[in-house]
Amino acid sequence: MSHVSSPSPHGQSPLRTVQVLGGGSAGSSAHVRSLASGLVARGVRVTVCAPGETDRVYDFGGVGAQHVHIPRSSDPASVAALRSVCADADLVHAHGLHAGFRATLALGRRRTPLVVTWHTRSYAEGARAHLLRMLERRVAKAAAVVLGASSDLVDRARSRGARDARLAAVALPAPRRTDSHDDAERPRCKARAEVGATGRPLLVAVGTLDRHRGYDTLLDAAREWRGLDPAPLLVIAGEGPLRSNLQRRIEDEELPVRLLGRRDDVSELLAAADLALLPDGGESRSLLAQEALHARVPLVAADVGSVSDLVGDAAELVPYGDPVALAATVVRLLGDPDRCEALRENGTRQTATWPTEDETVAQVLSVYDELTQLRPLG
Repeated sequence: MSHVSSPSPHGQSPLRTVQVLGGGSAGSSAHVRSLASGLVARGVRVTVCAPGETDRVYDFGGVGAQHVHIPRSSDPASVAALRSVCADADLVHAHGLHAGFRATLALGRRRTPLVVTWHTRSYAEGARAHLLRMLERRVAKAAAVVLGASSDLVDRARSRGARDARLAAVALPAPRRTDSHDDAERPRCKARAEVGATGRPLLVAVGTLDRHRGYDTLLDAAREWRGLDPAPLLVIAGEGPLRSNLQRRIEDEELPVRLLGRRDDVSELLAAADLALLPDGGESRSLLAQEALHARVPLVAADVGSVSDLVGDAAELVPYGDPVALAATVVRLLGDPDRCEALRENGTRQTATWPTEDETVAQVLSVYDELTQLRPLG
């Protein structure tokens, strides 16, 4: 299906934007696809610069954007390729700190407005923490506007020298619902059978396997519930540097946990789950939390970061890094269908309070309009 950009008001040519993704967390990649779709529908030309593997999952061309493969590296060749794409842009919008840094390098001394959305908090220790602060300062000062997905990120951007930092509406597409119970139940049974959860509770966690995601807490909690009959099975979808360490622990301690690696069927896994588990608050608007509530899957989450603001009373919150509390809450919920149903109903109400895709696009477009009012006529 072809999309034709309609003229902008006042006789101007269509606004030309470049959206820059780094490695692209699932949340930021889904957001860019949603944003691209809404912008194209409003007559904006959108080019998405992202690694090819990200485009294969999110199909930016399918919503009318042009995709250009740009590796996630900050090496000179990658920056030069990005500079070439940005040469004709009226505005560049980078998503994430590292994408913001690459866009800053690519734009150099150009006067093209740069918008950067910070979706997640970045972590570093020791000497790397100093480098991270320098990187954040460089990006915050280069951006005409920094959009933060949560108030703590807005505060962080301001503390790093941002001229203009604002809270951003970041909506994700709500999943399509099936009207038929049978249509919903068949893939649910298939997904449970595929991961080995037939006849036992299924718990799902999702995210990059790195140090700040709380996976040690999850495995400690699994040790607490492994004596149940049947023992709940925890499956973790995601890939990362901790995989071999986690796998070793699972085998050595005989934990009821499976590492599934990177998956493109997370929504199906979640729909099949009895509970979703979120042991960290790294993402300001956790994609897992949003998808769990949309899918009416009870959520147990660490009470950290902006998680409580996002989920309200639609999840069971436990202290961060407390495996005993996490395990006790999981076991209690598995034995309390009434409480699970109450969480589902609360979740439906909570998702209705979140920004819609239209509201998200409208806010971003208003920022673009502010920054490009003096564009030449077409």
